[in-house]
Amino acid sequence: MPNPEETPKTEAPQEAPQQPVEEQAAPATPAPQDAPAAPAGKPIHDNVISLHNVDIYQRKLMVLSQVSFDIKSGEFVYLVGKTGTGKSSILKTLIAEIKPKGESATMIGYDLLKMKTKHIPDLRKKIGMVFQDYQLLSDCTVIENLLFVLRATRWKDKQAMLNRCKEVLALVGLETKDFKLPSQLSGGEQQRVCIARALLNNPDVILADEPTGNLDPITAEEIFQIFHHINQTGTTILMATHNFTLINKFPSRTLLIEDGKILDSGV
Repeated sequence: MPNPEETPKTEAPQEAPQQPVEEQAAPATPAPQDAPAAPAGKPIHDNVISLHNVDIYQRKLMVLSQVSFDIKSGEFVYLVGKTGTGKSSILKTLIAEIKPKGESATMIGYDLLKMKTKHIPDLRKKIGMVFQDYQLLSDCTVIENLLFVLRATRWKDKQAMLNRCKEVLALVGLETKDFKLPSQLSGGEQQRVCIARALLNNPDVILADEPTGNLDPITAEEIFQIFHHINQTGTTILMATHNFTLINKFPSRTLLIEDGKILDSGV
């Protein structure tokens, strides 16, 4: 996924808010009449993610079958399983990069089974993505990386853009590093920038794909703490991870992929 401004790789710009997104009660532009219904602001549905008897394919090869789980608004859920079991495929399904087949599949009120290409950017604007490999623009400073994202999502007010960048950098403890290039940051600091980037448009859900995979144990724990703090503000988080040490230290509901099926801890 080459472009850091796009939380998922094919996101298209949307109409600009004239003030930080969290101050708005509804999206600036109403969804088209034939668009899947989606709630404004934070989700009003109990389940922000809902898959029921869904089959997931990669290049016509079935990766997972009869996938069923619900995630409620405000939950923190781990997604675990061996490499190649389908964790990333589930995340790609949730951002409409992979079209599933089956009984029902909804993400923040959008029907993933009937999703039209033209409506995918609207869905993705409500999702924050955090990856293992950062995907930062190497020749841009921290704040330039963030401003690039805001321009891509058509923010217009320069002062509002700067204010929002400062807000999200403060949330991840990088308010004094806004002038640094990625190469001047540690791995943990780069991941903090990625988390700040994911927060820019005040997403309903954050999907994190192995966000501590390249980090040392101490830094990885700091990143887990940031995610849990964000979750405490009401943001739903689904995190794919192999880090069972930190799962045990920060226990939460866990979905385990095993033998092509999903096992739910229910906790």
